[in-house]
Formats: sequence, C-alpha cells, structure tokens
Amino acid sequence: MPRQITAYSNPLIKQVRDLRDKRHRREQGMFLAEGLRILTEARETGRVPRYLFFAAASAAHPLVVALIDAVEASGGDAIETTPDILSKLSGKDNPQAVVGVFAAFETPLSALDRTTAPIWLVAERLRDPGNLGTILRTGDAVGAGGLILIGECVDPFSVEAVRASMGALFTVPIVRTDWAPFLAWLRGGPGQLVGLSLQTEHDYRSAEYAAPTFLLTGNEAQGLPEEFEAACDLLVKLPMLGKADSLNAAVATAVMAYEVLARHR
Repeated sequence: MPRQITAYSNPLIKQVRDLRDKRHRREQGMFLAEGLRILTEARETGRVPRYLFFAAASAAHPLVVALIDAVEASGGDAIETTPDILSKLSGKDNPQAVVGVFAAFETPLSALDRTTAPIWLVAERLRDPGNLGTILRTGDAVGAGGLILIGECVDPFSVEAVRASMGALFTVPIVRTDWAPFLAWLRGGPGQLVGLSLQTEHDYRSAEYAAPTFLLTGNEAQGLPEEFEAACDLLVKLPMLGKADSLNAAVATAVMAYEVLARHR
C-alpha cells in the first residue's frame, strides 16, 4: 500500500529535490520525470519509477492506479503527498499530478543496429534542454532509430529536457559518445552522414538521401566544426528567405527529418 509523506523535512524529499542538479543525478544514478502522460509512456515501454509521488486528489485516476500497481509490483515505492511537496519536487508552481524518480539509462554505441531504421539523429554540442527534448520528440515521430549525442551536450536527463521530450526519452534510444568513436562506428557499416550547414549550395530538397541516413545537427550558436563538415557525405542547407540567417536547431532537425522520411517512403 502507498505510504504518505507530508513533511518537507523528510530526507527522501531532499534527496529527490537534489535530482534537479546534474551532479546529484550523476551521483545517484537517477533522474526526475513528471506528468501523467510522460510516466504512462514510460510504463508502456516497460520502465517504471523507483519512487512515485502523487497527490491524494489524483489517487483514483485509472492511469495513476495503473502506475501505483506497476511501481509496487516492481518493488518500488508509491508515496502519497501534498501538492506543495509535488511543487517542491518539480520546481513548478502548478505541479503535475505525479512525479517519478527513475534509474538513469542509456544505450552504448556498440549496441545500435543501424539496419533497424532508415533515419538516425545526431546532435553535436547541443546546449539547450528544450531543443534536445524537441529533437527526441521528432525522433519518435519519424521513427528514428535513436539520438546520438556528440561531445559536451546538455544532459538528456535534466528536468527541462525530460519535460520537453513529452515521453520520447523513453521511446528513442539515446547514445552519448565523442566524435572519433562515432565516426569509426559509422564507417564500419552502411550509412550516409548528412550535415546541416550554411556553408554549402546544396538545397535540402534537391539532395539525394540514402538509408540509413544520419542527420547531423551542430551547436545552436556555432554550427558544425569544419572537420565535422569535411567528414560528412553530404552537406545541405535550408533556404532562408527572410532576415534570419538560420533556424532553431530543433526546428531545422524536424524539417530535415520529415524530408528524409518522405524520400524513404
């Protein structure tokens, strides 16, 4: 049966609050996810939180009941608490009905099977958690095989990135690696590396895409380094007809992903 925690001073509340910080996530090997939709997505993929916090007012909701049952069946801890404590955990004034604490997970590069999907997303030094979460959502929408993060990218398990992913964190495999091992792995089998760049005359609509296509997006402010562009099989650009010289990284990735999807279909 779920237990109750109503005191801010409870040590578990402090431990969970600390997961909003990257250092504590790394030390504890856990991360926060909030919202009934996101936690239900996780449950449907076979991942359930170690700790589930929920407000009494939502305890009778069928999806909350299903989460409680799944957590307790897996040996986790379902905890009824107050809206104020949920707000403290989530960092939002209007908290979601549920907050979950999950064990961190990721996929090693060597475990990827490039033949399972015609599209793969690759991001280099991505710094904005909202962009990362949105790119994950795009990956889920186009059936991408995974998201490969190159170099010092923002933590995909940050509260902001998890929130922006809207559950795609649990459906799209994530790999964190460096450029050299990624390139060595990529060249060990089939795969076209397509970089998004302003330093080319190739329009994205006129290019030819070969499956599996690995779409490479660079840092939001600096774009791709020259050596990364030189290693690409193809560089393409999106036409900019107004005064802006580039699109948001997540938007550009989405436009490209749907173009490649249309070609492969």
